[in-house]
Amino acid sequence: MKVTELTTDELKKLIKEAVDEKFREILFDPDDGLELRDEVKQRLKASLASKKRISLEEVKKRVRIM
Repeated sequence: MKVTELTTDELKKLIKEAVDEKFREILFDPDDGLELRDEVKQRLKASLASKKRISLEEVKKRVRIM
């Protein structure tokens, strides 16, 4: 079926479904429900206890995203 053949209500429903699907893709956490390994928990605790911090600019340089 072509978009031009849709009624206004059908088009609205199609758009709503597409937007809902995209939001689910963006907001879905693929790690939800997974357990952290003990070594990761220990590293996180050590990191939180440390006073050493790096700037946002340094993070950007390291991951080269911005």
